[in-house]
Amino acid sequence: MDGIFGNQYDTYPFIAYSASHIMMVLFLIAGIIGLYFFRTTLRKYDIGIRLSFFFILFTLEAGYHYWLYSTNQWESSIALPLQLCSISLILCLILHLTKIKVIFQYVYFLGVAGALMAVLTPELFLGYPHFRYFQFFITHIFIILTSFYFIFVLKYKPTKKGLFQSFIFLNICAAFAYYANKLTGGNYMFLSYKPSNGSLLDYFGPYPWYILVLEAAALIFFTAILLPFYVLQQKARDHS
Repeated sequence: MDGIFGNQYDTYPFIAYSASHIMMVLFLIAGIIGLYFFRTTLRKYDIGIRLSFFFILFTLEAGYHYWLYSTNQWESSIALPLQLCSISLILCLILHLTKIKVIFQYVYFLGVAGALMAVLTPELFLGYPHFRYFQFFITHIFIILTSFYFIFVLKYKPTKKGLFQSFIFLNICAAFAYYANKLTGGNYMFLSYKPSNGSLLDYFGPYPWYILVLEAAALIFFTAILLPFYVLQQKARDHS
């Protein structure tokens, strides 16, 4: 298979912070702003919007696995749903169908943390206009937009309890990923080694110490993205 659905990596190289990369970052920002300003209107079409989110995420993820298979690239070391964003994507699918609040907490803390890092420092080797480029960015962006849709449109709120539940869930997922790495030779959740391209992990020290730093960084990031909601809740209590 050739062209934009092939595996000719040299033909469509990805360059970090090129115009095509910045375009996707701007698309994410515009999506978040749009969800906020049109939140009242969007609430009227909630079922249709959630089903659209579900369809986009499911179709692109299924298409990714089909692409891997059709180009003889599907391997258990890379294709199992054990990366943080793969787990977050599955949680998004469940959330869009069920609206379960604890699933929202996982999607917000794990999804925003993992997908934002992926959008800003992608482990991506195929660029515009390859299928993988669009699949990678759109799925990660829609993981983040799922969180903000539920916050702005459906009025869900991250909580301190949700933070700790998400941190525990993250470590449970990491345990499965660790053993999967041992069995498959993979690098799920980057627990075996750092990404080959540049990422924030480059500043977290050598293996295995960067994993401990990553744990602390996850907790700090979770706290940072909870803080605005915590402050607003405190102000609301003070005025009640």
